[in-house]
Amino acid sequence: MAMKAKTQLVIGDDGVAIITLNNPPLNLLSFEVMLSLKSSIEEALLCNEVKAIVVNGSRGKFSGGADVTVFGKSEMVKKRNEVGFLSIELITNLLEAARKPLVAAIDGPAFGGGLEIALACHARISTPTSQLGLTELQYGIIPGFGGTQRLPRLVGLPKALEMILMSKRVNGKDAFSMSLVDALAPADELIRSASRWGLDISEARKPWIRSLYRTNRLEPLKEARLILNMARDEAQKQNPNVTHPLICIDVIEEGIVSGARIGLWKEAEALNELRQSETCKSLVHIFFARYNTSKISGITDMGLQPRKVNRVGVIGPGSIAIATAFILANFPVILKEDDENYLVSALGEIKANLQSHLMAGKMTTEKLERAVSLLKGVLNYDSFKDVDLVVEALSRSFLDVSQNPDGCIPVAVTWHTQELAKDAHWERYIRTCYREVVKFANKSSIFARGLVKVPPIWK
Repeated sequence: MAMKAKTQLVIGDDGVAIITLNNPPLNLLSFEVMLSLKSSIEEALLCNEVKAIVVNGSRGKFSGGADVTVFGKSEMVKKRNEVGFLSIELITNLLEAARKPLVAAIDGPAFGGGLEIALACHARISTPTSQLGLTELQYGIIPGFGGTQRLPRLVGLPKALEMILMSKRVNGKDAFSMSLVDALAPADELIRSASRWGLDISEARKPWIRSLYRTNRLEPLKEARLILNMARDEAQKQNPNVTHPLICIDVIEEGIVSGARIGLWKEAEALNELRQSETCKSLVHIFFARYNTSKISGITDMGLQPRKVNRVGVIGPGSIAIATAFILANFPVILKEDDENYLVSALGEIKANLQSHLMAGKMTTEKLERAVSLLKGVLNYDSFKDVDLVVEALSRSFLDVSQNPDGCIPVAVTWHTQELAKDAHWERYIRTCYREVVKFANKSSIFARGLVKVPPIWK
């Protein structure tokens, strides 16, 4: 047994080398993990006793993907000044081109780069409950270990676009039905099943498939271009102020038109640029902000449970977008204004916002009627005795970062217990001091639902 910094290599009596990613808790793919994986694969390939290789993750988790803490820091490029080093030299030229079969044994999460490693293996065996997905676009980047090229060749272009552009996750059972994985096995049989599959490949009882060069699942070029153009139109409609979904589609198309190897280079170059973008920095900041607020000392570590929010009150001149977001999240909303004319105007704008979702095909007529029924306008606070959460929305001019030297946005949020008179005990101010996130959020609809989230209300 050979121990690596971030992987473990064990060679069994059956001639199967088991390489285990070992970077708990989620086996994230830092640069050190990738170099350790490279070293373990090279060692297994040089060993004459090894007939096949199985790659898995420790503690029932294949890999949560790349370590997002290095995004925007150029860490990988600085340590190895070659664009495409990981994607092409390691994943493609070493792993996929290996002269011994590699099988991915997938349990738990296989996200982002973790799934891309599995895609480059010559077969994939999964548990039915594993979770697989290329989730990179939610961080403002694109898949960078060959996912833009291999996934369409395994599952077809429409399903691949859906998974990539929506950061959609599928379980092992669904992955098997769409040919993303080759077989299912229970967790306690996973390594054994993957080992048998690898030996069957080495002894020509099962096909040796390099997914990068498959073409039988790809649509004809004319049809593929129609699908890609439809995806572009939808991406621009959904998120008009960001470019990385369109860049991703361009990369996928390049591989279909010019060949997968050229597509890999375009993918690597695009990833290198996007990791330095303000969009990436903003989305990564939001990711960590949400993560950090889910772990609050004295609250989340005390075993407290969230109180259910049944009705929301919204007040203030900047209330229209917030009220719309709550309604789209299926919360009844009471909107309070001081002036009747302002109230009528605000209610009309909210209904127009909801109507636009119907026109864009995001909502049925039945759902629109249901959404409108969730909205109520009032001129006093009498109805607020029944709400669980009140959001005071400040004016747009107050939210202008350029007028605020600290780059901070105060938002008054009130949690209600039984009596409105106790408001002062529950009022908190949330200050978001990340200037670029605020600027970007004010310009892009991609954050409309993401930023207006109902916070936990603790009993």
